[in-house]
Amino acid sequence: MNVKPTLIAALFATVATPVMAQDPAFNAEAVRAHVTFLADDLLEGRDTGSRGYDIAANYVASQFIAMGLKPAAADGTFFQKMTVREARLDGTPKLTLSFGGKDTVMTDAAQVLVRPSLSEKAVTLEAPMVFAGFGFDRPELGFDDYKGLDVKGKIVVVLTGFPKGTPSELGAHLNSDKALMAMKRGAIAVIAIPTIEDTARRSWTKRVELSDSPAKGWVGADGVAFNRAPGIKASVALNPDAAAPLFAAAKKPLDRILAQANKQGGRPKGFVLPGKASLSYASAWKDVRSANVVAMLPGSDAKLSGEFIGMTAHLDHIGIHGKGDDTLNNGAMDNASGVATMIEVAKVIAKEKPRRSVLFAALTGEEGGLIGSDFLARNPLAKSDLAAVVNFDMPVLTYMFSDVVAFGAENSTMGPVVAEAARKAGIKLSPDPMPEEGLFTRSDHYRFVQQGVPAVFMMTGFEGPGEKAFRDFLKTNYHQPSDDLKLPFNWDAAALFAKVNYFTVQTLANADERPRWYAGSFFGKEFAPSAPKAADPVK
Repeated sequence: MNVKPTLIAALFATVATPVMAQDPAFNAEAVRAHVTFLADDLLEGRDTGSRGYDIAANYVASQFIAMGLKPAAADGTFFQKMTVREARLDGTPKLTLSFGGKDTVMTDAAQVLVRPSLSEKAVTLEAPMVFAGFGFDRPELGFDDYKGLDVKGKIVVVLTGFPKGTPSELGAHLNSDKALMAMKRGAIAVIAIPTIEDTARRSWTKRVELSDSPAKGWVGADGVAFNRAPGIKASVALNPDAAAPLFAAAKKPLDRILAQANKQGGRPKGFVLPGKASLSYASAWKDVRSANVVAMLPGSDAKLSGEFIGMTAHLDHIGIHGKGDDTLNNGAMDNASGVATMIEVAKVIAKEKPRRSVLFAALTGEEGGLIGSDFLARNPLAKSDLAAVVNFDMPVLTYMFSDVVAFGAENSTMGPVVAEAARKAGIKLSPDPMPEEGLFTRSDHYRFVQQGVPAVFMMTGFEGPGEKAFRDFLKTNYHQPSDDLKLPFNWDAAALFAKVNYFTVQTLANADERPRWYAGSFFGKEFAPSAPKAADPVK
């Protein structure tokens, strides 16, 4: 048996070291050991449904067993199993724009990208088109992009992203709901055109590279893949260069619309586009089995033990994918680092026996669209009344950070808890430095928010060397084979990240009252309208 020395070292280094209950000294080498194992080539990038992911899942389960945690799945194991559907395009999709007496046929990815369907293997549709600005339909929030527009049975054309100046968490949420808003208006398909800001963040060439990945979603017991907007038969991205002639025919130059959208508060108004569009494409499906790794620690307080604090981190990555000599995406930072710090926090929490119960979950399918967290949030484990969730996702640990960004903190009474945790850890909280990324809706905590559960997730901040290090990682290593152990990890930063999250979880698990949404929080009103609210903090 040929076992790598690094893996042997990793396994031995996971032995817990003594910690103090009030101010634990987290073992940086223990975090390193977990990352070393989880990001090894033998796990082949931990893609959902792969053998490598299953090995990682068993590794995490073994850590939970060593802590004395109880299995939390309904079948008495540590594995909440689910079916995940992968959909890929079967053949070349064809989009035809018919206007001005001409048909413009687009089949090249340089012009158009079509998302495979998880619910229909073959789609053919034809309909008129309507431009609806950013595609936001929430008049009560000041977003009325559908005003005066009839889109029933039509194809809605929208801009990506959200108006500049919109609070980042609200904008990210509404952006993720565009298909749902279009469906509620009666639309049958959505065509999205990247904004100037969005193109600067991700070029069309990069979009084409990413389009090789399959669409993914969890499948219910009826064999149907879950879909929040089943009435939308197609989701299409259209290169602005390819869309420009259509807008010119409407005497509404696209470059002017994009320029308006690029201004602070710019909100282009909608209008009817000329002609019609027809689209045909086919999808091939592959169903795989995967599992969330779930464990629980019973609370010590008889009155509070029925309430759970959730700790989550996604275990999956994107597997073997890409071009070049190295196509193995190890996912050391994304998200072996998050799982590793969660495990080390769990070790300390497990020894302290907090008043509330704690649910620990290493989640599958995050990279495919927050699949495992959505499945867990919609299929809660028996007797697990989630009071709050703390999510660990991709802390960039190449520098010693002095601040963190806590997404979601300002929406509930978790905010002061996180602020105090940061203070105790010797760091501070900072606002979202990258609102254009829409990070609030791009990690697993968001699926629990959608079910009415207050949640936070922290990222390492931009103070000092932070901004350069973080942006360099996103530009060079994010979802690339170079996200591996060759990165200049600062393991002491990993220990600090574990500490600030520990103080957060510890306080939530022992507080007299469970977290409450603030009365003025959009997310509390949207997803937990009947839940008791806390008075908004004085600013």
